[in-house]
Amino acid sequence: MSGNLEASDLSALVIEAEKIAAQARATFDQLSPAQINWKRSPGEWSIGQCFDHLVRSNETYFPLLESIAAGRHKKTLWQRVPILPGFFGRMLIRSVSPESARKLKAPKVFRPSASDIDADVIDRFIRHQGELMRLMSETEKLNPEKIIIPSSVSALVIYNLLDGYRILLTHERRHLLQAERVMAAEEFPRA
Repeated sequence: MSGNLEASDLSALVIEAEKIAAQARATFDQLSPAQINWKRSPGEWSIGQCFDHLVRSNETYFPLLESIAAGRHKKTLWQRVPILPGFFGRMLIRSVSPESARKLKAPKVFRPSASDIDADVIDRFIRHQGELMRLMSETEKLNPEKIIIPSSVSALVIYNLLDGYRILLTHERRHLLQAERVMAAEEFPRA
């Protein structure tokens, strides 16, 4: 996968989204339900939970992205404070980065199912990624650096749309690597 996305333009981000989908398919698409749901310990996530989490957290942005693409998005007064979007964008990109040593707890709404995850979770993620890429492409002509959006976790946290895409893809990388570590565990069921 590519390096730091913090300086990437939207075209590069769409390419990165394609790479993430291809990597997910190549690495995890042939796993059995038992492999998708295997975890080293009860407190850790399975491969399925990593991808379920990504679909749950990213899809909360889809209605907003649809609204932006349709030209219906309006800035709130809070979103017009000029310093905040850049600050929050950079902070969140770094905090969800795979290189960040800080362990984050997912907000309750984004936590994956604690029960068995369907083996089709990889296909759902890939379809979801296609939808994300479509929305990214539809908003490209709208100058995404000038569009300010709220976080789906808290309306007080704001950043520009381009940073929003950077956050989503950096977050996806983090959990793709987490899922790869699960699969690389010595105890992982190989058949």
